[in-house]
Amino acid sequence: MNIKTFATQQELDNHAAQIFANLLQSKPNAVLGLATGSTPIGLYNALVQLYKNNEVSFKQAYTFNLDEYIGITPDNPQSYSYFMHEQLFNHIDLPAEHIHLLDGTASDAKEECQRFEEKLTEKPLDIQLLGLGHNGHIAFNEPAEALSAKTHIVKLDEKTLQANARFFASIDEVPKHAMTMGIASIMKAKHILMLVRGADKAAIVKQALQGPITTQVPASLLQLHANVTVLLDEEAGRMLD
Repeated sequence: MNIKTFATQQELDNHAAQIFANLLQSKPNAVLGLATGSTPIGLYNALVQLYKNNEVSFKQAYTFNLDEYIGITPDNPQSYSYFMHEQLFNHIDLPAEHIHLLDGTASDAKEECQRFEEKLTEKPLDIQLLGLGHNGHIAFNEPAEALSAKTHIVKLDEKTLQANARFFASIDEVPKHAMTMGIASIMKAKHILMLVRGADKAAIVKQALQGPITTQVPASLLQLHANVTVLLDEEAGRMLD
């Protein structure tokens, strides 16, 4: 596991963007696993700037997103589909048919998860971007006695609902269920890149990266992956040995 700490958010974002750019420059048709939330916004801004500077192209690339709320339409500003288009897709040359998103309005969510998993099998991920939840979740794989391997439906943990409530008018509006890539789906990626910011994440960073490997801290399973890069700001990394 390669852990790097940065003094500024911009340095972290630029370094993350360069990892993606290097991959696309060496493999233009790379398959990119992407994430949502506040953490990757700076990375996406940096990638858009690299594209505008003609330093990187997404024309041959493919993308898969980690998760989506159930019951939210793609045009809802709180949907992850909307987020990705606003933050990245609308500003680069990625073909629409190369974008793979879970459909939160699918009539059969279980069938939608299976469809998505089949697409992942057809196009293995070259890189998967991750954030880290306060309870150690990655994607929406919440702490549990057992974790699902493949793309599946999940009931969101109370801590996750509280953390995501800032994006909604109230916590009551946060969807209680989502579809998410499973642990095995994530771990199949050739390279995993995790970004973590903030003092409030320091304790869980310590548990995930240097604590016991346990399903109660899903991110700790990343210790078993052969190629993981973790980029932290100084506050998030302050408890690491």
